[in-house]
Amino acid sequence: MEFTAQQIAELINGKVDGDANQVIRDVSKIEEGRPETLTFLANPKYEQHIYNTEASVVIVNNSFKPEGQIKATLIRVEDAYQALAKLLQLYESSLPKKTGIEQPSFIDQTATVGEFAYVGAFAYISEKAKIGNNVQIWPGAFIGEGVEIGDNTIIYAGAKIYKHCKIGKTCIVHAGAVIGSDGFGFAPGPEGEYQKIPQVGNVVIEDYVEIGANTTIDRATMGATIVRRGAKVDNLVQIAHNVEVGSNTVIAAQTGIAGSTKIGKNCMFGGQVGIAGHLKVADQVKLAAQTGVGKSIPKKGTVMMGSPAMDAMQYNKSYVIFRKLPSIYQQLQEIEKKVSGK
Repeated sequence: MEFTAQQIAELINGKVDGDANQVIRDVSKIEEGRPETLTFLANPKYEQHIYNTEASVVIVNNSFKPEGQIKATLIRVEDAYQALAKLLQLYESSLPKKTGIEQPSFIDQTATVGEFAYVGAFAYISEKAKIGNNVQIWPGAFIGEGVEIGDNTIIYAGAKIYKHCKIGKTCIVHAGAVIGSDGFGFAPGPEGEYQKIPQVGNVVIEDYVEIGANTTIDRATMGATIVRRGAKVDNLVQIAHNVEVGSNTVIAAQTGIAGSTKIGKNCMFGGQVGIAGHLKVADQVKLAAQTGVGKSIPKKGTVMMGSPAMDAMQYNKSYVIFRKLPSIYQQLQEIEKKVSGK
């Protein structure tokens, strides 16, 4: 990797402020910058590092106005974070991709594998599975009966995809994820025992979806559990049977969504959010970390936090009072003593 500041600026539609011929050979964090590396500044909390970083080139927003002397060459762009993401994507796409079938691995004779695919050692591809072009299936992955995987998708090591599930194009399923395990369905009997309800549906993951490591997405009782186009699901998330996750929704780690809940488009959920079953969450809803949702959220763009969930502004006002409860209680006790004369 070797580029000049000017070459990088051209890739991200930026403008060089400084030495356009400065050579870059690597990347670094702004607080750990090294000579001949590229870094970026998007979060104002890190601005103090730009004045003493050893990085040679820093990508910054057009709106950035330095308050001191900067040694580094700047590349000004509309959005520094998006510009860095674009650069890293270009770099990753330039790396050589694995192809071919490693041994030992198993591919059923009725399965089809597309051109330029990679199947790692100890991977298992079951009967009637359909694997698209340029798909990467890393070692130890399991692809069940009748599974369909679209072009350019990556299934990382140890992921398990149960029978008849469908994964779209250009998706990423990270290590240890389980797609299509049984939904949690049991019918209580007259003597307190539970009888398993067969889960005969599947999971459908549309194009450009990313599923984090050790996340589980349950198959539907009937029909399909669906993750719509462009959704991003973090590690250790549980999505239950018959849930629908809207397009471009992002879900952070350790979130749990109970069965048959419908999540809208462009929602954002923080870590450890819990959502009860059979609810509807509107488009563009934002839930802060550890929010507990027990009823539907019908209004588009609602921001909620707390458990049980409430409007974020109302929660913040209530929290100010909550923190004062010990002193308020002490004041009440003193008033009570005065009134009672004790």
